Amino acid sequence: MGSGRCAACRYLRRKCTDDCILSPYFPSNNPQRFVSVHRIYGASNVSKLLQRLPTHLRAEAADSLYYEAQCRLEDRVYGCVGLIFLLQQQIHAAESQLIKTQAEIAVMKSQVQHP
Repeated sequence: MGSGRCAACRYLRRKCTDDCILSPYFPSNNPQRFVSVHRIYGASNVSKLLQRLPTHLRAEAADSLYYEAQCRLEDRVYGCVGLIFLLQQQIHAAESQLIKTQAEIAVMKSQVQHP
């Protein structure tokens, strides 16, 4: 790791070793990423989770933890579930509008074919 510490080690005020499990996913140039995840999940839990995963899945897991932590910080009650529900409502409204528009098109086509 050299002389620099990752955002996690810097925040936790500890030495960042070359084998730091958090270093690749919480770079020093983005400290808020670690702060958010730490506030919701805790550094120890995040470390344990990442260690249990195969290396090729860790970056995606860290991204997911960060996204979910941000959602939880913005909406303490529902977190990302609230956003998912909102998006599902928007999809349902769009599907309903599509069905209505398709029905209107069918009516217009039948009126043109049978004046």
